[in-house]
Amino acid sequence: MYILNLIHFSCKHHKPSLMDKLMACYSVFPSTEVIMRSGFILPLIAGVLALQLSGCGDAGQSGQQQQQQAPEVGFVTVKAATVTLNRELPGRTTAHQVAEVRPQVSGVIEKRLFEEGQEVSAGQPLYKIDSRTYQAAVASARAELARATATLNSNDLRAKRFKKLLDYKAVSQQEYDEAQAQLDENKAAVAAARANLQSAQINLDYATIKAPISGRIGRSSVTAGALVTANQANALATIRQLDPIYVDLTQSSNELRQLRQAMQAGELQQVSDDEARITLILEDGSHYKEAGALQFSEFAVDESTGSVTLRALFPNPDGELLPGMFVRGRLPEGQRKDAILVPQKGITRDPTGQAYAMLIDDNNQVKKVKVSTERAVGNQWLIADGLKDGDRLIVDGLQRIQPGAPVSPVDTEKANVEPAPAQQEQPQSPASDAGEAQSAAQ
Repeated sequence: MYILNLIHFSCKHHKPSLMDKLMACYSVFPSTEVIMRSGFILPLIAGVLALQLSGCGDAGQSGQQQQQQAPEVGFVTVKAATVTLNRELPGRTTAHQVAEVRPQVSGVIEKRLFEEGQEVSAGQPLYKIDSRTYQAAVASARAELARATATLNSNDLRAKRFKKLLDYKAVSQQEYDEAQAQLDENKAAVAAARANLQSAQINLDYATIKAPISGRIGRSSVTAGALVTANQANALATIRQLDPIYVDLTQSSNELRQLRQAMQAGELQQVSDDEARITLILEDGSHYKEAGALQFSEFAVDESTGSVTLRALFPNPDGELLPGMFVRGRLPEGQRKDAILVPQKGITRDPTGQAYAMLIDDNNQVKKVKVSTERAVGNQWLIADGLKDGDRLIVDGLQRIQPGAPVSPVDTEKANVEPAPAQQEQPQSPASDAGEAQSAAQ
């Protein structure tokens, strides 16, 4: 009777017909002692317990399947909106102006007049060349001009006297013409002497090498005592103007052609002047604080790269941008009306690369649709085809669903942050119930 009570406890609320049949079998035997001695009851009890435990396990699995029939998934509602599309293009910074300082006269460097790496102004002296020979040339040219001027004055008076004498027929016409020609020759000599003096003065001025532009000067390639020659190949120093600074961006010719076609077809609208500003992303991923403007684009395609160069101009008051830096420019291409942007985690791809989206239909069932993605916009996909305004796109719980399965939708945009639910008490297995019953019976 003790064993029957144990079976009754383990089988309560499950398959009462088994208990009834067992009690019927028990009534056939005269006493419990006879049953135990006969050895018949032990196999019977083992079979009943196995059936009961199997039934309990089947019932638990059935309950779990019912719970998994409608898993909770998070979704976002697809919304069409006007979006400004940007294109990130690689590029490098280029100085606004670059001047290589070279001597225009030959001589020995006497002194360097600047500090390397400092800002210099246009016209500021940079080097001093030994100028004694050029000073002598200026003095010689000045003397030659004075002699030519004196000769001119003498011949001018002579020509004037011959003119008066010609009126009285005191000189011949030939003598007067020769005096006038001599005067014109003296005038030309004076002009030539004045030009020679000016040339000598220019060479003397070139003995002091000055900055052609304003900017930051680099290191000097020569020191005092070095012999330099006019128009030599090696520059003495280089000056770069860094404020403002150019950024040369490259865009493939195919992308540029597609952009123009989209503009002509009306798919993209031109952005306003305020929105057409270019933003710069530096090598470490940070954004440059100043915005730039597009200056022009090349009208030729680079044969080696198949790209077109776009030049933008950026303010650089603090000198943060240096020539040669690799940067990325975010350039607004245009505005697209009724654009569909969805989170990237809501789009999956099969082994062939086809993009899919899992939607929730009106019956709260999963629907798998093919989509066509055009480009990534931040952490979202721009959808070209497959989704429409108002669709409910599943973004959370994708690993727990399959097409056609019912789900319990939760709007992730409206859901409030809730505390984690308390851990539920695990149901005891039939075997543990039987163990507790056995302990209670003992």
